[in-house]
Amino acid sequence: MSLAETPRAAPAASRALVTGCVMLATIMQALDTTIANVAVPYMQASLNASLDQVNWVLTSYIVAAAIMTPPTGWLARRFGRKELFIVAVAGFTVASILCGAAQSLEQMVAFRLLQGMFGAPLVPLAQQVLLDIYPRERHGEAMAIWGIGVMVGPILGPTLGGWLTENYHWRWVFYINLPIGIVTLAGLVAFLDRPARDFRLRMDWFGFAMLSLGIGVFQLMLDRGEHLDWFASTEIVVEAIVAGLAFYLFLAHVATAERPFIDLQIFRDRNFAAGLMLICITAFTLFGSLALLTPFMQQLLGYPVLTAGFILGPRGAGTMLAMFLVGRLIGRVDVRFLIALGFTLLALTLNDMAHFTLDVSFDRFLLSGFIQGMGFGFCFVPISTISFSTLAPEHRPQGTSLFSLMRNVGGSVGISITIFLLTRGTQSVRSELVQHITPFAPGVQARTLPEAWSIETMRGLASLQAEVVRQASAVAYFADFQLLAFWALLGIPIVVCVVRPPRHSRRA
Repeated sequence: MSLAETPRAAPAASRALVTGCVMLATIMQALDTTIANVAVPYMQASLNASLDQVNWVLTSYIVAAAIMTPPTGWLARRFGRKELFIVAVAGFTVASILCGAAQSLEQMVAFRLLQGMFGAPLVPLAQQVLLDIYPRERHGEAMAIWGIGVMVGPILGPTLGGWLTENYHWRWVFYINLPIGIVTLAGLVAFLDRPARDFRLRMDWFGFAMLSLGIGVFQLMLDRGEHLDWFASTEIVVEAIVAGLAFYLFLAHVATAERPFIDLQIFRDRNFAAGLMLICITAFTLFGSLALLTPFMQQLLGYPVLTAGFILGPRGAGTMLAMFLVGRLIGRVDVRFLIALGFTLLALTLNDMAHFTLDVSFDRFLLSGFIQGMGFGFCFVPISTISFSTLAPEHRPQGTSLFSLMRNVGGSVGISITIFLLTRGTQSVRSELVQHITPFAPGVQARTLPEAWSIETMRGLASLQAEVVRQASAVAYFADFQLLAFWALLGIPIVVCVVRPPRHSRRA
């Protein structure tokens, strides 16, 4: 089979087995994007590291995964998709075991780099395999299956990580990948087919180097910015300059090179180009809201980590329900309507969260989260489907890599911007509130403050200070939720640019 041919759909029996294998790989990688976050404080003590040093455990994984995502398509076509998938799963599993056994910070960072490098191809390869083994008219179902792992993994990751850390040890956050990796590896070896390879492909090393440098440094800047006060830090300024220069050189190179690292012809497909923008907006909203919800519940509402994870459960359930429905509605309902519905649900629920109070009821939190999860489900699957509905099969390897890259970049930017605005908003609101708490303020003179907040005692001042920070943080959280609501609405105009793909007759 030539690379230009449309891949034939696999028989139903082998398709189910392959689907199970690639989904295990997707879930394993998606979980590891967030599962280690809650274990960081425990790692800090075991590895004898400062808070800033131990954060490199998270940063190293993110940067390595970002750099190795773009070349996935080229590697799959050059060396073989099955071979790359097997090497990636095996390497990711071994790197996970090494992370769990690490005895020093240097070892942990090195092994997390390996884990990120081997984990980067798993999600785009899984998406490519599912698009190939399912007939075009069932791509909606295929993307719904794939989306469950991609979307629910980050939501359940913190909860699973917290449970493993509390009941066993933080090292089990990594050891849990061993049984999953072994089963996945055995399934891939036995059931995954081996498409044709193109040994004539040559690597555009300059384009790859510039894109990798730009993405890696940009991700590093996003991850480190919060800890270093952004552009008040020389490191962040240097990283911004280096990333900007690398991206400029990459764009200039691909516009003039004969065989660039990324084929610009792929962006002539209107649905694919619109899909990249839409998935970036979706990821920005998803990861930005996740970055806010967990600390909001734990720090302001006082929920323990497992309770906070339980509250996020309906959000994941809503996502899975919507994906289940969408998989059956695609082909019968205009996907543009489903995407617009998803962004509308996101905007409405995030706007509702912007009007929460610190006395918000448990039931309201659960209901809002469930509907919001449905919004993500209605967005993610149709966007994944429409992005590849008109894309030529030979562009799928590169397309799935770019799709995953934009999802990761959108998520990283969403986390960084929301946390930055949360910090700045808390400081700004706190400065305004303290101006009204002086011995000369009418409310203080009238003795309307509770005795526990008396400004005449050190204990009262400390309690009052804590409450001021708590209220200021709440205002900043609600402002961030409102921003995400407006951001979700930006996806609706882009839907207009999408062309509805031709209908296909349905077959098994």
